[in-house]
Amino acid sequence: MEIQSRTVQLSAADGQMPAYECQPVGKSPAPAVIVIMEAFGLNSHIKDVTERVAREGYVAAAPDLYYRFGSPIIPYEDLPKAIGYLQQLRDDKIMGDVSVAIAHLKRQPFVSADRIGIMGFCMGGKFTFLAAAKHADDIKAAVSFYGGGITADAPDAPINLAGQIKHPILCFFGEKDPLIPIEQAKKVEETIKRPGKLHDVKIYTGATHGFFCNERQSYHPEAAKDAWEKTKAWFARHL
Repeated sequence: MEIQSRTVQLSAADGQMPAYECQPVGKSPAPAVIVIMEAFGLNSHIKDVTERVAREGYVAAAPDLYYRFGSPIIPYEDLPKAIGYLQQLRDDKIMGDVSVAIAHLKRQPFVSADRIGIMGFCMGGKFTFLAAAKHADDIKAAVSFYGGGITADAPDAPINLAGQIKHPILCFFGEKDPLIPIEQAKKVEETIKRPGKLHDVKIYTGATHGFFCNERQSYHPEAAKDAWEKTKAWFARHL
């Protein structure tokens, strides 16, 4: 599907937040999906994912959560620097950024305002889970890729808010992820896969952290392909 792309500036709590927005041509109004970046910034991979989502018929918007730091792009090889930035992020501030993105999409005449989903990777996977709980009335479907910190040992950990998630959420993990031990992935699975809830978890054998990113050594083609097909089916079904 043909798409058109642009960068929009959104007024957020800590300044002007850029968002990479892609729109399918000839389909209006369309459901929308917010794409939440990894710890490396709003880089070419996240923009590519945003474009791929739009080609499936959704308005896709990827907010730059590092706008408060000057919008840096961190090389994949410099993980300590990426961690340094993500450790400065506060959950309440990011949920405010998500709220700004939701409000922006709802205002657009080419968006079906009652059909907004969210997906994210790494730290974005955690924020996706959190947004599904905190913005449960607005987020109608969610897909979380290897979300670190979901099961953190803290009262405000996202896992403790799972009961607030009203709409379907799908979570992907890698069996060999050194940042998210298999026990944490299984805890998410045990928590959200309840009778009567359209929630699901997929743990990929042999896959590690970042398995979906084809720009990293951790890329796992088979897991990435399957996860993408499941993601498309999830949004097609629930949005």
